[in-house]
Amino acid sequence: MLFYLFVLFTVVPIVELALLIWIGAHTHWWVPVLIVVATAMLGAALARWQGFQVMRRIQDEMRAGRVPTDALIDGAMILVAGVLLVTPGVLTDVTGIVLLIPPLRHLVKQGLKAWFKRHVRVQTVGFGDSSAGSSDQGDRIIDAQVIETRVEDAP
Repeated sequence: MLFYLFVLFTVVPIVELALLIWIGAHTHWWVPVLIVVATAMLGAALARWQGFQVMRRIQDEMRAGRVPTDALIDGAMILVAGVLLVTPGVLTDVTGIVLLIPPLRHLVKQGLKAWFKRHVRVQTVGFGDSSAGSSDQGDRIIDAQVIETRVEDAP
């Protein structure tokens, strides 16, 4: 994990800076500046627009009584895309644009789902004494409230 963080915070910015310098050396000095500013503005606008669409999808699925897993994954990917597009650089911009194009985002989402299925294990744990209950579901707790109490004389 430490290696990946090292690559993310040191190698990627150095490569991004080298690419921007290379673009500036082969064109005019203002071209890399324009690329950085334009992709930041365009990326923020696109991420906001698609973010609102995903929020609507999440609300619709929740109203229908479904868990909005795909919409939540799309929302997370759009958030990452927005951060990548606002970050100066060419590689981060390309990655952010890929995450904002719905068919390409779908491919990335399928890859992420496959990775999670291979690397993440979900386990549920139940508490209580399983030998006490006779049913397979275990003991059922029913909430109750005392409405009235009275003492009756014994016959």
